[in-house]
Amino acid sequence: MAQRRLTDFFARRRPGTRAASSRAKPIWRTPSPAKPSPRASALTMGGSRKRARPPAEPVHDKPSPPARRKLRLPADAVCGPGSPAAPGSPAAPGSPAAPGSPAAPGSPEHSSPRKKTKKAALSAGQLPRLTPQEEKVPSKVTFSELKSCLQRARELGARVQELRASAQRNEAGEPNVPEAERHPAETCGEKAPAYQRFHALAQPGLPGLVLPYKYQVLAEMFHSMDTIVGMLYNRSETVTFAKVKRGVQDMIRKRFEERNVGQIKTVYPTSYRFRQERNVPTFKDGIKRSDYQLTIEPLFDQEAGNMAPQLTASRLLRRRQVFSQNLVERVREHHRAFLASLNPPMVVPEDQLTRWHPRFNVDEVPDIKPAELPQPPTTEKVATAQEVLARAHSLMSPRMKKALSDLALRTAEPSSPGFPSPVLPATPPATPPAPLKGVSQDLLERIRAKEAQKQLAQMTRRPEQEQRLERLERLPELARVLRSIFVSERKPALTLDVACAKMVDSYHVAMSPGEMEKHVELLSELLPDWLSLHRIRTDTYVKLDKAADLAGVTAQLARLARAEAL
Repeated sequence: MAQRRLTDFFARRRPGTRAASSRAKPIWRTPSPAKPSPRASALTMGGSRKRARPPAEPVHDKPSPPARRKLRLPADAVCGPGSPAAPGSPAAPGSPAAPGSPAAPGSPEHSSPRKKTKKAALSAGQLPRLTPQEEKVPSKVTFSELKSCLQRARELGARVQELRASAQRNEAGEPNVPEAERHPAETCGEKAPAYQRFHALAQPGLPGLVLPYKYQVLAEMFHSMDTIVGMLYNRSETVTFAKVKRGVQDMIRKRFEERNVGQIKTVYPTSYRFRQERNVPTFKDGIKRSDYQLTIEPLFDQEAGNMAPQLTASRLLRRRQVFSQNLVERVREHHRAFLASLNPPMVVPEDQLTRWHPRFNVDEVPDIKPAELPQPPTTEKVATAQEVLARAHSLMSPRMKKALSDLALRTAEPSSPGFPSPVLPATPPATPPAPLKGVSQDLLERIRAKEAQKQLAQMTRRPEQEQRLERLERLPELARVLRSIFVSERKPALTLDVACAKMVDSYHVAMSPGEMEKHVELLSELLPDWLSLHRIRTDTYVKLDKAADLAGVTAQLARLARAEAL
């Protein structure tokens, strides 16, 4: 309270001294003469006990007080190189300096004009302006460059959309549009992924009648569709395509459309009966009860009995086998056409065919054309003038029809005579390629016939023969391993179990002891003089002639393997 009273005392007694005191902070902001000081109003509103200063009265003709004269600068000091006003021009209204109030030479404003000008501008609410050198930003971007960048961005956006669409088609496994509209690989110019183009080459096990990737996907779709239809049919529920589509897509994680149903009908026509029906109870907002829906009903073989047939597990398995056999038969048709196009053509009996031709690309078999499914009936609606005339034609009298036909004949222009079709030149005889020039035609025919005979034997080879050939190819190496075992053991005979165990450890391919026994038995069958098996009581002993020439033995085994392969 004592400090407040002392301050109040000095404020009342010596207002000039308080303003000029060196301990108090100078106030560089000049308040507007029409408004009270913002600090005074803040102190008044804050509940301070200090008495608020009365608002200053506007003074027009009287000179400014001494304290306010110190804050004003001459016009030439305010208008510098960065000031908006030019030297010698009058100050703008509301600016810190006004004409007619120059500062004294000994005042602080005269000693530091730049600092006072900056603070005065900030107090007036003006932002510091940049110099002309700072306002000029070096920019080399032109309109043509911006236009090219925009064009590039649009091209990249279109490319991203194309990649997304192709990825969705690849995940589906098959194109979603009919073949008549667009072929996914040929028209778009995009190749199918490698796991589809070389699907037949990547199958494990012995080579056989492998189906293309798209045919296997279709077989999986039929199996899933048959399962869903069987579940709905066995509980006496109307089977619609919407229900089957949702269930199949949840099972195989691929798109299932009406086109795939048409393909299934093409491959197995007697599997389902398709109809367009309405008044089918639905529980969807998008499908009305009065709309037509594609219904599916499974077909069964004619069996005696009055009970309603059911899609049991045995029937589902039988239908799946029939569908797979139909797919294989379709591939066989393309294979027969391929064999007929060879030089010389080949004919393979169907009951002896165990694998495709080596040059027959299974995954390039054309896709199955979908069969037509029943479509909802369309109501006749007259939309064009031609349809109106066609309908009114039935209402005309015979005389009117005759008059119109005569008029059409008179006004019709005579058709120009047809030009004769150009005669196509006869196809020149097939000429041998450049590397085969100078080779006799008879030699080429013999080589082709021998190659065709080898390929025919390869296509009609049984799986047992294939396994025997694989064992024959391993025998030369196994013969060397077995002789080294007998040399290291220094025994005239070894039990079959011990010999096979040591051969399994020494051979570079992993095999079971049972499989190794079959190789040793085949080796004794082909070369009984070199290797013999002796069965004594419960054990079988292997006896080897270590004095025989190993190189001659391996050459004989390789010759036998080549003869067996032909």
